[in-house]
Amino acid sequence: MNGLNIFIFIGIAAVIGLFSFFLFSYLAKKANADKLKKAEADARKTVADAENEAKIKKKEAVLEAREEYLKLKSEFDRESGNKRRELEAAEKTLRDQQHTVQKKLEFLEARDNELGKREKTIHTREKGIDLAEKELADTLHKQNEQLQKIAQMTPEEAKRQLMDNMMHDAKVEGAAYIKEIRDQAEKDADKEVKEIILSAIYRCAADYTVETTVSVVNLPNDEMKGRIIGREGRNIRSFETATGIDVIVDDTPEAVILSGYDPVRREIARMALEKLISDGRIHPTRIEEIVEKAQKEMEVIVREAGEQACFELGIHGLHADIIYQLGKLHFRTSYGQNVLAHSKEVAMICGLIAAELELDAVMAKRCGLMHDIGKAIDRETEGTHTQIGADFVRRYHEDEFVVNAIESHHGDVPMSSPYPVLVQTADAISGARPGARREPLEAYIKRLQQLEEVADSFKGVSKAYAIQAGREIRVIVENDTLDDLGCSILAGDLAEKIENEMQYPGQIKVTVIRETRATEFAK
Repeated sequence: MNGLNIFIFIGIAAVIGLFSFFLFSYLAKKANADKLKKAEADARKTVADAENEAKIKKKEAVLEAREEYLKLKSEFDRESGNKRRELEAAEKTLRDQQHTVQKKLEFLEARDNELGKREKTIHTREKGIDLAEKELADTLHKQNEQLQKIAQMTPEEAKRQLMDNMMHDAKVEGAAYIKEIRDQAEKDADKEVKEIILSAIYRCAADYTVETTVSVVNLPNDEMKGRIIGREGRNIRSFETATGIDVIVDDTPEAVILSGYDPVRREIARMALEKLISDGRIHPTRIEEIVEKAQKEMEVIVREAGEQACFELGIHGLHADIIYQLGKLHFRTSYGQNVLAHSKEVAMICGLIAAELELDAVMAKRCGLMHDIGKAIDRETEGTHTQIGADFVRRYHEDEFVVNAIESHHGDVPMSSPYPVLVQTADAISGARPGARREPLEAYIKRLQQLEEVADSFKGVSKAYAIQAGREIRVIVENDTLDDLGCSILAGDLAEKIENEMQYPGQIKVTVIRETRATEFAK
């Protein structure tokens, strides 16, 4: 019985085991099928996500390509527009030059015709003069014979009197002839000078930039003003300390103003502030870093401006410090006229006039370029810009012609060569020409009137004229009221009164004229 129970138990266990095996196999197959379905679902989802991502990337790539295309098209259009404007400007310049050349040719043809007519007239006059000389000789011979008969003189006495008459006539004719030659020489000299100056002005052109003692920096929005000021004003104080420039934050929308007397430091402040605004990180440490970078960039810009000026004028061999100071003049203005542009214009005019006068054109341009170099360093030391500039270039062993041109182009010291005269002339042409410097017409007229009124206030002054755009005052005095010594005293007193009562650029030359005239009438 026990064996049967055991056998039954074993059979039941086998059946249960077999059932468990099939059940486990069924569950395993079902689990594998579920996993397979889930894997297939996950695969389909992954494929769908990949397709969606590919579509999104494709759209992004298309958008980026379109933006790049639009950017390149905009740059191309801008460059094309710039090239077109340059070509139009060049074409206009060429047309103007052709028109000028045509005018010159017409003028030369007219002049040749006039010279031909003058030559014919002179030839005719020479024949008339020869005929008149023969008639005069015949007349004198007849007069001598008649004089001898009437006066009953000896031949020696008649000859002596005749020689005296002829010598007197010769002196009168000689004096008239000398006066005619002098007048003609003065007329020709004045005409030649005008032609040289006009030729120099025509062949020289310069661009002017208008700068003041303030610079405006545009902001992306008004919220940027608060970031520039910083908490309790620490950012703006750090910026002003690092640059030495005042920052004015007022009601002007989306803009701040940089105010400073030194144009180089003001430009450094402008560059630094624009970099800070673009970067967005504005705090004292970042301000110091950006200002230091802007200072280094400004040194490169200044040096390149000086080198470009020397390259344009064909001047070589200047010391690096002189070139750097010339570059600083690019950021200095005088009545709205850029001093570096003014110096280049003066140099070009000096070279052109020197070439016309058969002088050294390169030396003349060298003198003209450096004549105002003292204005680049006059804020750093005391003295006039002429003396400061002369001492500066003398330290670098510049030619004495250049040194004398710098220190004498305003008449401070005597001129030792023709080059200071060229510099003075070119400086007057560039600076006094209407439109070169910004000065209101009312202020300009008022200054000239005030200059003449100051001169008229002195006793013994007959007339006073302000000339050379207010750079010179000529005073005509009454000769019976003041003597020569009084004229010298009047010139000194007038110069002192002008210095004390008036404000003016540069220097004013005071010239006192006293003359005596004697008039008689021949009846």
